Amino acid sequence: MTSTVATSPSNAGRVLRGPWRLMAASALMLFVQLALIRWAGANLVHLSYFSNLILLASFLGIGLGFLRSRRPRDLGRYAPVTLLVLVLFITFFPAKIEGSSSQLIFFTEVRPTGAPTWVSLPLVFVVVAITMTLLGEITSRAFREFTALTAYRWDIIGSILGTLSFTLISFLRAPSWVWPVITLVLLWALYGFALPWVSRIAMVAIMGALVFESLGAGVSWSPYYKVHTETYNAGTPQEYTTIQVNGIPHQNVLDINERLKFEPVYDRPYERIVDNPLDNVLIVGAGTGSDVALALQHGAKHVDAVEIDPRIMQIGEQINPNHPYDDPRVTVHINDGRAFLSGTDTKYDLILFALPDSLTLVSGASQLRLESYLFTDESIQEAYDHLTDDGAFAMYNYYRQDWLINRLAGTVDEVFGHAPCIDTFQRYAALAAITVGKQSDNVVCAPGTTWDRAAVVQAGGEVPTPAVDDRPFLYLKDRTIPEIYLVVIALILGISALGIRVFGGPFRTMRGYGDLFFMGAAFLLLETKSVTTFALLFGTTWLVNALVFTGVLLAVLAAIETTRRVRRPIPRPLIVTGVFASLAVAFLVPNAALLTLPVPARLVCAVVLAFAPVFFANLLFTSRFKDAANPTSAFAANLFGAMVGGCLEYLSLVTGYRLLLVVVAVLYLVAILLGQRQLRRASSVAAAP
Repeated sequence: MTSTVATSPSNAGRVLRGPWRLMAASALMLFVQLALIRWAGANLVHLSYFSNLILLASFLGIGLGFLRSRRPRDLGRYAPVTLLVLVLFITFFPAKIEGSSSQLIFFTEVRPTGAPTWVSLPLVFVVVAITMTLLGEITSRAFREFTALTAYRWDIIGSILGTLSFTLISFLRAPSWVWPVITLVLLWALYGFALPWVSRIAMVAIMGALVFESLGAGVSWSPYYKVHTETYNAGTPQEYTTIQVNGIPHQNVLDINERLKFEPVYDRPYERIVDNPLDNVLIVGAGTGSDVALALQHGAKHVDAVEIDPRIMQIGEQINPNHPYDDPRVTVHINDGRAFLSGTDTKYDLILFALPDSLTLVSGASQLRLESYLFTDESIQEAYDHLTDDGAFAMYNYYRQDWLINRLAGTVDEVFGHAPCIDTFQRYAALAAITVGKQSDNVVCAPGTTWDRAAVVQAGGEVPTPAVDDRPFLYLKDRTIPEIYLVVIALILGISALGIRVFGGPFRTMRGYGDLFFMGAAFLLLETKSVTTFALLFGTTWLVNALVFTGVLLAVLAAIETTRRVRRPIPRPLIVTGVFASLAVAFLVPNAALLTLPVPARLVCAVVLAFAPVFFANLLFTSRFKDAANPTSAFAANLFGAMVGGCLEYLSLVTGYRLLLVVVAVLYLVAILLGQRQLRRASSVAAAP
């Protein structure tokens, strides 16, 4: 099918045509989105905790781009210009936020610097939205060359390619300058010599800025962070190396005996345990190896060292002066701590959770941090189950708030059945060690260090309820949505309404696609639930996250192919039944039941439970979308719905993730009722003389 725009002047000089052009445009769009989430979060600290700000700006921008593509002039060619503006702003005005609010803890060591948050957040959102508007326009112009369903098919295939490309780059730990190189290659494939000189210069400038960043001393990238190392007092006994991730002080590498002089917390669990043989020790958050070196120094016969970030562990292997990872008694595991516990039958004499704060969020789940599932009630129970009868469990960190120490102590108290020892070091920002034995006499507390719930409450302290797998929000004190998030949501919705009105005209122009709007909102929540489910069952690693996104896109593609290839249209009641039946099954089967299964069976069940609703939901979408009179407006409405769904995701802070499926069901119910009314209206118009 030829397009009304196929011979427009803006298409002159194009290199790729037909489906190749649409796939390249979609791959470019998703690749840039993922790159911005990684790079901007690495250089603006608050975006490490608001990663979905860029995601939502992207949904808004792509939707606006689909609306704008109806205009004759192609502005997509100028996307590098706005991308350069964003890169320059972040490079020269790196805004920071406070370490915590009264409601929500952010594990950072920074203080506000640079542009105020109320300036930087809106500016980043707007510039990202404009950039993605231009990239969305490129995709939309290619989109319009096909029928709705065929266009959607090539768009999804391109999105899969973009996701896999970024996954490969993350696996290779490529420096940041590789991202604009790939972006320029794709832009050249789309426009060739028709790409304006100003855009070429902008891309070269972006590459130059990121090459300069990458050539900085001690700069490298892990799959999670931008890592910066710097060595002090080189060649002396006091030599140490600092590690910053995403601009935040993260770890120091130095001789363990030197460390104990100013951080005695590392040694405190060993002072509390009694007659412990230390035959098997598990250290979660092994990092650069200081905790491992101390365990070996105390006579551990074998240590399982678990670290989620391969780059951080690699640095420890290279420069830790105690060389703990060279010791034959140590076995290294690059894995999520909770996933490791779920997958091993080994019993341990000591399990340590050693400062495992990730400083970042899982992409695609706005409130899920890499370590969230490690500190839930169920996870502490799993640690208990993996202890020998003589065993002990300990965790230590800079907890920042007394209520967080009490929450963790209360969780340990409930699981182990007796109170833990709490050793605090107030001069170090609520640095504390929590130690408990599987049997009460496996650990001996120093006078005055036994935690006492009644005494805490009597003194006016708070003991928040334990975090659980369904609500793994350890650092959120109360079941509420913090004000800072409400402000951000209001900002997003306000800017979005203005942008849609400017680019799309009166809102009534998309009224006919209200059902697709609600489907978009529901689908984003469904995707979030898939991410969180797999994070719990298989770990919050970057690879699991990437595979889930790819799996979601493959489920969408399967729905498209089913709709295209089935000769007779699938009855709508059958699709609707599939949607709600799959949602009901996913709701009724608790994740705890899956965690007891062997990994292969767990994977099969997780795939079915997570992706069956995605498949049926997209059968519903494609059955409606294929007959859309204006596919670009219909797709834009769906994207705007996804953006609103991203805002609704914050409901999980109150409801938990499981109840999000109820919200999804309600949204699909509204979409189905609106769709039926729209179909009846269309039938009556078609039947009119």
